[in-house]
Amino acid sequence: MSDQIDQNTGLLLFYPYRAMEDRVLARIREAGYEVTAAQGRIFARIRPSGTRLSDLAAQAQVTKATAGFIVDQLERSGLVTRVPDPDDRRARLVTLTDKGHNAVRLAAEEVAAVEEEWSAHLGARRMQQLRQSLTQLREITDPWAERS
Repeated sequence: MSDQIDQNTGLLLFYPYRAMEDRVLARIREAGYEVTAAQGRIFARIRPSGTRLSDLAAQAQVTKATAGFIVDQLERSGLVTRVPDPDDRRARLVTLTDKGHNAVRLAAEEVAAVEEEWSAHLGARRMQQLRQSLTQLREITDPWAERS
C-alpha cells in the first residue's frame, strides 16, 4: 500500500496516459499503419490546419532535427505531407494526408473506448470531475493550450 501513497502526481498521471497511448498504437498497427511511439507523439500534435516543424519539436520536447527525422518517416509512410505556410511563404506546415486522417479517426475511436472503460471504472461523476480538474490544470501546465 505504501507504494501507492509514495507515487507523485506526475507519475499517477503518466500511467493512464501510457496505457491509452499503448492501446491507440496497437489499434493503429492492427489497421496496418506502422507507427512508433515517438512518431505517434509527433503525429498527435499536428493541428487540422497544419503545424510548423519547430512547433512540433517544441511540443514534443525534442530537437528540431529529431522532429524533422520523424516527420520524414511519417511522410514516407504516407501519413503527412509538407505544404507552404500561407502565413509565411518561407515556412512549411506539416499536414495530414487522407491516410493520416484515417489514422486519426482510428485513434479517436480507441481513445473513446478507453475513456468509456475509465468512466465505467471510476463512475461518470468522478470521470467528469477528473476531466474538469485536468482541464483546469492544463491552464497552468500547457504553454500550447491556446494553439491546440
